[in-house]
Amino acid sequence: MKRRVPAILAASALALGAVQATAPAASAKAVGEDSLAALLTSDGNTFDKNKNDFDIVTEAALAIVAAKPDSPVALLADGSKRLTVFAPTDEAFRLLAKDLTGKTIKSEKKIFDALVELAGVDTIETVLLYHVVPGKTLTSNKVLKANGAKLTTAQGGKITVKVKTKPSVSLTLKDRDKNAQDPKAVLKALDLNKGNKQVAHGIDRVLRPIDL
Repeated sequence: MKRRVPAILAASALALGAVQATAPAASAKAVGEDSLAALLTSDGNTFDKNKNDFDIVTEAALAIVAAKPDSPVALLADGSKRLTVFAPTDEAFRLLAKDLTGKTIKSEKKIFDALVELAGVDTIETVLLYHVVPGKTLTSNKVLKANGAKLTTAQGGKITVKVKTKPSVSLTLKDRDKNAQDPKAVLKALDLNKGNKQVAHGIDRVLRPIDL
């Protein structure tokens, strides 16, 4: 059973409906309205030892909304709003922490604490919004047909989709940091929350809105 979305996230989402007013018009096709926040918190949203799930990005979103209730990040709790999230795995954040600190940190809680200390809430908010494409429900079928497309994120910057089909299918997202390895989609973690207006795709590195 999915656990209830934390009240602070859900309440903040109610105040942010207007944020989507300028988003691209979406199809009128009827789909579900289960939010990504409900999915991401359905396992109890606690840190664990599974490097392939999404505990760190979930805790980061909750921390942002706790500190900044008016943040657009709260829209992840409003399943009536269309959006697509490219969600970094916990291992992706471990790689980011190593890039920034020069150390390999094993504990997810310590990775989270280190990133908050290094970057601060405002920067983390900016980074998370760079992973959100507002106003569009982009299933993997659509994304894999979008080679060369530039997607505008909730942060305001763009990410470029690169698709290869040979020797095997791969999906790469090119961000603003030209020196770091670009994230690739985790093919076993596509279409999270499929059937709803909000979908997510796992990626193996954190997208960077600036050149670090």
